[in-house]
Amino acid sequence: MRFAVWPAIDLKQGKVVRLAEGDMARATVYAEDPAAQARAFAQAGADSLHVVDLDGAFAGESRNAAAVEAILAATDAAVQVGGGIRTRAAIDRWLALGVARVILGTAALADPGLVRAAARDHPGRIVVAVDARDGRVATGGWADISDMPVADLARRFEDAGVAALLFTDVGRDGLLKGVNLEATAALARAVSLPVIASGGLASLAEIAALKAVPGIAGVIAGRALYDGRIALADALAAAR
Repeated sequence: MRFAVWPAIDLKQGKVVRLAEGDMARATVYAEDPAAQARAFAQAGADSLHVVDLDGAFAGESRNAAAVEAILAATDAAVQVGGGIRTRAAIDRWLALGVARVILGTAALADPGLVRAAARDHPGRIVVAVDARDGRVATGGWADISDMPVADLARRFEDAGVAALLFTDVGRDGLLKGVNLEATAALARAVSLPVIASGGLASLAEIAALKAVPGIAGVIAGRALYDGRIALADALAAAR
């Protein structure tokens, strides 16, 4: 299992932004041109990108499709896309357009049958987003907090053929507080699926610590890259 660093491109109204704790009112714009940002990451050595349609996550359907398609056209990197993808037609459309993996979060809680069917028909190309606030699953662009413990949602899909679980500690996302290593490791121990860490990455040391945990397959890097805390080349080297 290769440990990967996924540079994040979060989209709001066609621009590259980072939110603080998933709050759309606390968005910092980092780039006006998502495709140019994707090319910059690829030129720095990234062979995979993590793209989220933030407007889509709240709307329940794609809102930044043109920007995502521009990213796909701009680079040969493997792109995983999430945000508002909640129907089979939307899943199939993105995969047909060349997205490597589709991320399903709200649908995983609301319609597990959809996720299982998509993973059966597209093995290794569906990622389940397990977004957590205080150990409970958050959905709808993190605006709604359910009663379901994180591990319970993850276990639903252990035998479904999904590629990985994407675990985000919402309370750390975009704040450079450091990833929640303890909670990420606990999830990796609780399930047999690979887990990708997300939310708060702030140092190269965290990449090394995550890589050392069995079952953790990668980490999403966002604000730390945009603010210059971590150089992408150094992050990729630490992952190797």
